[in-house]
Amino acid sequence: MKVIPYYRKIRMVRRSNIHSIDVMSGDQFEELLVIFFRMQGYSAKKTKRTRDQGADVVLKADGKRIVVQAKREKGKVSNSAVQEVVASKAVYQATEAWVVTNSYFTEPAKELAKANDVLLWDRDRLIKELSKLNMKGQQTDYVT
Repeated sequence: MKVIPYYRKIRMVRRSNIHSIDVMSGDQFEELLVIFFRMQGYSAKKTKRTRDQGADVVLKADGKRIVVQAKREKGKVSNSAVQEVVASKAVYQATEAWVVTNSYFTEPAKELAKANDVLLWDRDRLIKELSKLNMKGQQTDYVT
């Protein structure tokens, strides 16, 4: 596996848009989210590939631990993604659970998320958050 310097990963995230995400592998999407959330001030770490217990990324900030299920999909994300992240919340002793996708969620997924206090980031939210990051990147292009 080729090691990419962190500053290049940051540049990659800043240049990413929804169309580049649409053609990524699931693993690449998870890596993008790790870098993205680090740029937002979170401590972010990918979980192991197998037996991750429903979490792909674990975030920490301000005393919170957040489990994230990343779904890079072509179709709508079903409630199984919500079920998985809800289960992972206890395993990782998390205070919050999120599902982030480049797509949209089915109505049952939305209902289950609401009932279990799971935050859903759909395609529109992801575009909005990437856009905010890219606008920041235009103002300053240095790493602290």
